[in-house]
This record gives sequence, C-alpha cells and structure tokens, in this order.
Amino acid sequence: MRTALVQLSDNTWSRHPVSQSLPDTDVQLFLCFAADYILRSETIYDQVRARFPHAQIALCSTSGEIYHDTVQDDSLVGLAVAFRETTIQTASVNVRQYASSYEAAQALVRQLPTEGLTYLLILSDGSLVNGSELAQGLNVATDNLLITGGLAGDAANFKSTLLGLNTQPAEGNIIAIGFYGDKLIVRHGSEGGWDTFGLEKEVTHSESNILHEIDHQNALDLYMKYLGSDADDLPASALLFPLSVLMPGVEQPIVRTILSVDTERKTMTFAGDVPVGSKVRFMKANFDRLTSAASTAARQLVDPLHHHPHFSLLISCVGRKLVLGPHIDEEVEAVSQTLGSNVPLIGFYANGELSPFPNGGDCQLHNQTMTITSFYELP
Repeated sequence: MRTALVQLSDNTWSRHPVSQSLPDTDVQLFLCFAADYILRSETIYDQVRARFPHAQIALCSTSGEIYHDTVQDDSLVGLAVAFRETTIQTASVNVRQYASSYEAAQALVRQLPTEGLTYLLILSDGSLVNGSELAQGLNVATDNLLITGGLAGDAANFKSTLLGLNTQPAEGNIIAIGFYGDKLIVRHGSEGGWDTFGLEKEVTHSESNILHEIDHQNALDLYMKYLGSDADDLPASALLFPLSVLMPGVEQPIVRTILSVDTERKTMTFAGDVPVGSKVRFMKANFDRLTSAASTAARQLVDPLHHHPHFSLLISCVGRKLVLGPHIDEEVEAVSQTLGSNVPLIGFYANGELSPFPNGGDCQLHNQTMTITSFYELP
C-alpha cells in the first residue's frame, strides 16, 4: 500500500512530507475532508476528479480537519491510497429516500458484493441521519463485519452536512467503502476521557433520541439543575456536558451528545437513541483526561505482530474540539507520538463516531470519543 497526504489551498495542491511516492493516476481511493462552505463550491468535485482521475472519491464536510499531527479549520485535506492487492467497492444512498436510517443502512449494504468483504468504512450525513439506527441497520445487514467511520460535521452548527461519492456533495448522503481481500489488516480504538458526576438515574420516558423524563422527573429541568450557572449558555454549553448511557442488555456505557434543547416541550435531543430503561449519569470535561484518552485509543491499535500502519483514520467529536479549544492539536499530537511520527494521519471532527467498543462486538454510535482506525496491507 502506498499513501499520500494532500492539501488544497488557493487552488494549489501540496503533499505532506510523510507522503510516499504515489503518482496521481495510480490512486484508487481518495478520502477528502473539508469545511462545509468549501464543499458547497460547484466546482470542488471537478477539481478533485481532475487531480485523481481513476480514484473512488469520497468527500465529507467537517467541524475541523485533521492533517497528520495538526487540526485545521476552513481547509480541504485528503488521503490518496493505492493498494497492492486489496480491492474496494463503493456505494451510496440518500436517507431522504427511505422511511428510516435503519432501512437506508440496509439498502446501502445490499449494493455491495459480500464475497471477500472484510471491512466497511462508513461516512454519513450528520444532521438528517439517526446514527443509532444507522449502526443497527449496518450490523444486521453485515453480520459481525468490522465497521468504523463517522458522521459528517458542519463546524458545530448542527444544521446541514454534505457528502459525495464520485459526485458533487449534497445533504442526506451515506457512503460505504467496502474493502476486499485477505491482505488487509484493520484495527480500531476508541476512548472518551470524560468524568461522570452525580448519582446513576434511569430513563423513564423517551422517544428514540428525544429524552423526556429521568426518574419520572422532567429531564431538561433536572439537567439544568446539574449544570448550575452553565445552564444559562444552553444549548451551546450542552456539548460540554454529555450523558453517559448504559442501555438495557449492553455491558458498556455509551456517551451521548446533546444536540438541542426544547424549552417549550421541556425535552432534550441527542445525537443517538436514549432508550427507556437506560441507566444514565451526567458527565463533564476533564482537560487532561481528554488528551490522555487519545493516547489510550492509539495504544488499542497495537498489533501483536508489530505491523506498522500504512495510515490511520482519526474521527473525533466536535464536543472535544470545543472543550480543548486552542489546545486541540494536543490530542492529535498524542496519537502521532503513540503511533509514530512517520504514520500518516488523516481525519475530521464529527457529529458522531462509528466503531465497536475497544474489546470488540457490533458497531456502535459513539459521541465525545477519539476513534481511530489503522490500516496495514500485507506484502
């Protein structure tokens, strides 16, 4: 496998020093992450296609772009890949054409050949798609296949995200990239680093990702009580105080980001489902633990056979970016230091992360994590 990190600035393409020798015409896959307004340009896809004429091209809007060991805003970055023996197949659907995100996920998988499929990368709309339903649909349709990926961002506006597969980006799209063959080794890691506080409580009334009551009390009133003076800054401050959710029948809690609050209905809308019967605890940021968690996620990628990743894909939550602020580079630098400075890193800040738990299992929608996927192709 050969890889190259590239960046487009002022209509000029440049390559990062960690890039390998890789002619543009040899590129088979190009993953492109960019600010929302850049992808709204009517010529952006044509510019990328002209550069990589034979590649499968996936474009995804972000809440910040990860380019090796730095975090950028208002940029376009990408990873160009040429495989030795691994092959890829791609597919896309638009969630607006289906009754639910669950059905859209199943329709997406049906477009891909199943024979030899070893790994699935998903890039999804981050405003119209229910990430929990998406993960459930993918799991049912693929039966124990490793799946990772993330939900597109839009600079923490939570209004509209854009994706495109071999076409101009648009709202509502979900992209699947299937990897085929027995030469590819894919490993994953995911970690949060948030602190829980307060007593464990139970969800007693919810509808999908809309929370009404906790312990038979109004959820929003209870949440505002815990936030104290920070409640005055809702809904923006909600990103700094997510919820730990232990769903019925699940052994590990999942972090859920609050996307919005409805002061009239007294409800809270989350980035994923919060089922009735779930055990929940409030959470708050711990600056040092967030950065440490990024290193922990990277250490989960360690290969027992010491295979050196050809590249790693980093998808981190926009909430972490807001908390870390000007120190956001530190969590990406921590990953680079753990994996090695010569491992190319690419990725973005997202509205949600898709990955199994570190110890395995089905794909889950996560929030407020640093989720990393590493790729190595055997010679």
